[in-house]
Amino acid sequence: MTNLSLNLTESAAMYPDHPAIRLDDDVLRYAELDDAASRVVSLRREYGVQPGDRVGLMLPNIPEFAIVFYGTLRAGGIAVPMNPLLKRREVEYYLADSGAKVLFAWHEMAAEAEAGAKAAGAELVTVSPDEFRAVISTREPIADPVSKDGSDTAVILYTSGTTGRPKGAELTHAGLNTNQAVSARTLFRIGPDDVVMGCLPLFHVFGLTCGLNTAIASGATLTLIPRYAPAKALEVIARDGVTVYEGVPTMYAAMLGVPEREKYDVSTLRTCVSGGAALPVEVLRAFEEAFGCIILEGYGLSETSPVASFNHPDAVRKPGSIGTPIEGVRMRVVDDTRQPLPAGEIGEIQIGGHNVMKGYWNKPDATAATVDADGWLSTGDLARQDEDGYFFIVDRKKDLLIRGGYNVYPREVEEVLYEHPAVAEAAVVGIPHASLGEEIGAAVALKPGTTATPEELRDFVKTRIAAYKYPRAVWIVDNLPKGPTGKIQRRDVVVPDGVLR
Repeated sequence: MTNLSLNLTESAAMYPDHPAIRLDDDVLRYAELDDAASRVVSLRREYGVQPGDRVGLMLPNIPEFAIVFYGTLRAGGIAVPMNPLLKRREVEYYLADSGAKVLFAWHEMAAEAEAGAKAAGAELVTVSPDEFRAVISTREPIADPVSKDGSDTAVILYTSGTTGRPKGAELTHAGLNTNQAVSARTLFRIGPDDVVMGCLPLFHVFGLTCGLNTAIASGATLTLIPRYAPAKALEVIARDGVTVYEGVPTMYAAMLGVPEREKYDVSTLRTCVSGGAALPVEVLRAFEEAFGCIILEGYGLSETSPVASFNHPDAVRKPGSIGTPIEGVRMRVVDDTRQPLPAGEIGEIQIGGHNVMKGYWNKPDATAATVDADGWLSTGDLARQDEDGYFFIVDRKKDLLIRGGYNVYPREVEEVLYEHPAVAEAAVVGIPHASLGEEIGAAVALKPGTTATPEELRDFVKTRIAAYKYPRAVWIVDNLPKGPTGKIQRRDVVVPDGVLR
């Protein structure tokens, strides 16, 4: 029998009274989390959700995320995690594309969630403090998880593409479970005595696999922060005795900048993990010196469950490198004809192994273009491999921006700008930013005879897409740089001095 939710039932049997999920004073022990997840199965059935059906989760880092997530899997359903900051048009697309029958959404985001769910024809379950758990406590518990095949889809994670329309990466029960198990055993070495920091969003594959799934499968405690703040993170580390901290580079840089950080006792930290974007070497060194804890930097994608490579704890760490492939995963650098390149040559990273997605949901052409017949997934990231087998990212082949650890595809933002009646052309580019890595900027050319201010255009986009995507800097240009075929060349867009204030 295979089902990712078995990790919870097995840990609950071994450690029933051990804290599983903590959010400040709210502590769910393993037996309590398992019981709550079993009652979600009954609640789902009231909405006509059957094994194989999709269920949306539009929830922040709260215990209810784990309850609904494992309850969905326990019932044989497919979880569709969604950013709580999504706007109604994005919510509608995710639900309609996945065919989700029901959406569990946090009460603070209910307006956007309700509008999107209604447009997609999905039922909405509003999740609010205390009330949700009171409701499910009246439902009958369903003891045994539905048996699944390892190749069955467990999670659909939406990842943006160059077409501007996000694609749902199908991650399987076996792929996700193997990825968390290998990560927990060979990289993070998590056990029941560990406390894992849950500041990475659980709707993102990094937080889902490396945070929630590794902690629950290991019988550890996951302590949550719904909205990241560096001082709060330090407070939680000291209060709960966090041993494993997982974050993106901006989080490490932010903690270094906390005034009087020395007053927080962080001596319990054993291992820190960084991913999502390149970690500046100076930040790595400064953090390790200040906090006395090593940082292991790794690499992965939504399509790879996510972990593909890492600087391993017992091997040489090379600052600036994404390390070597994890157990059961293979990586190579190839040229434009997909032929392997020798060490030192720059090419595209390809990944194969247990972690590679099943495919993009209902998009066979996109799947075939990304994963070849031999199981190699083309990442779009350019890298080189040194003589020791370590990989170094040098550039991105795809049009991808990374703002504070979140992926933003320019085309998606540009399509919203084009909806403004005054916009003739738009190019979205990344602007270097000290703490976020990149900030989102947009150069816009207006239609003849029309007017629009940068502030108006910025606010137009802000109301239509998630907050981390809209351009903080917008500037008006006479025309945009184009190549010989007339295609806009983003790389040639000039960012005016002082455009970020």
